[in-house]
Amino acid sequence: MAPHGEGSEEAMVVQDENRKPISSILIVIAMQTEAMPIVNKFQLEEDLDSVFPKGVPWVRYHGVYKDLHINLVWPGKDSTLGVDSVGTISASLVTYAAIQALQPDLIINAGTAGSFKVKGASISDVFLASDVAFHDRRIPIPVFDLYGVGSRQSFSTPNLLKELNLKAGKLSTGDSLDMSPQEEASIVANDATVKDMEVKLNSFLITWGLKHPHPDELSYGL
Repeated sequence: MAPHGEGSEEAMVVQDENRKPISSILIVIAMQTEAMPIVNKFQLEEDLDSVFPKGVPWVRYHGVYKDLHINLVWPGKDSTLGVDSVGTISASLVTYAAIQALQPDLIINAGTAGSFKVKGASISDVFLASDVAFHDRRIPIPVFDLYGVGSRQSFSTPNLLKELNLKAGKLSTGDSLDMSPQEEASIVANDATVKDMEVKLNSFLITWGLKHPHPDELSYGL
């Protein structure tokens, strides 16, 4: 993701990365039910000798597919409540740790998300995020308000869109599954087609790390 105000430098980073063959992929997923179909498809094995700090609930699966090294991580279960550790904080922590430990060539944040019918989205559509922003970081102070939203443009992937016949749309991230009136207004202001609970913070983290029942209008699916 290209940081605000750093387009030329980021373009150089992307250019350099494009010259390097991709041999290692990191897939970040928030929930176990989202992760297991990929684990089973590529016959990945759980890492029992964890590369992560002792005591954290984070889970890593790994394997090789057509000479491509695949690592899949998810934040694991909350130690008290036993539910998936969803949201921006858990996702960013496990992503940062995985980047440091595994040094992947490519990072994919995948999973289910909300999609808006009024923006032409349907259940089972697969989107690539063209732009990402927060909708729940409200800081009503000049300039800090822009920082709170943190709007960024994603890396352009026209070949991926074409080859896999995917859709592109703006994505808005927040730590709540439902929408307050203020959050709904922010999502509209972000011109979002897709709503999730992890991607935006990871977009910042990945850029930084590599460089140094629902309402009818909200269809929850892939």
